[in-house]
Amino acid sequence: MKAIKPVPYRYKPQGLTIIYEDQDIIVIDKSSGLLTVKANYEKQKTAHQILTDYIRRGSSRSTRQLFVVHRLDRDTSGVLVFAKSFQAMENLKQQWGSVTKKYLAVVHGILTEKSGTITSYLAENDDYEVSSVKYPEEGKLAITKFEVIKESNKYSLLEIELVTGKKNQIRVHFFEIGHPILNDDKYGNRGKIEGPLALHSHYLAFKHPHSGKKLLFEAKIPDYFDTFLNKT
Repeated sequence: MKAIKPVPYRYKPQGLTIIYEDQDIIVIDKSSGLLTVKANYEKQKTAHQILTDYIRRGSSRSTRQLFVVHRLDRDTSGVLVFAKSFQAMENLKQQWGSVTKKYLAVVHGILTEKSGTITSYLAENDDYEVSSVKYPEEGKLAITKFEVIKESNKYSLLEIELVTGKKNQIRVHFFEIGHPILNDDKYGNRGKIEGPLALHSHYLAFKHPHSGKKLLFEAKIPDYFDTFLNKT
């Protein structure tokens, strides 16, 4: 893997942090509130647009492309990887089922079971809301593993591993077991406190699409997680 030369400050992307970059991939720490990729009804800047401008070094004539491998919800922060070629994207997507994806979340309440696995079939309705369905043929298999890391009077800090990666999976699963993610306006908002959605992609491990080398990336836990847990 060939390292990338330092980029002049005027071309460095704003609103996100680059954790790693080489000729094939860019790995970033996305901030909460930033879209991964543009939706039809959105006009604001996205991580994909910001990084595309970055790899083109501000040149309107450049045709360099950046390819989406996976997505994080707008309000979810943390590790996100993009590919710099179609081949790299295809390689990463093919191995995505075996990629290790871990999140941290602050949820409402104290869980009776301190670790476990949530399994259901998820489907999206016409209002873009996701929920578990009774019959497997009506949805897509979703498996979420979790472990309680820390507890306060009202909230629990969880480490969550996505065995599958369906839309809104973590948010829906914990809402449905009665412990919604703190500050989740869409799924089970129960007493919002000041701050963003308490869901953070903190760990991603996969094989490099060119060399095959195992790569591991972590994003710093946002300071507001401690603030949430200290709320009484």
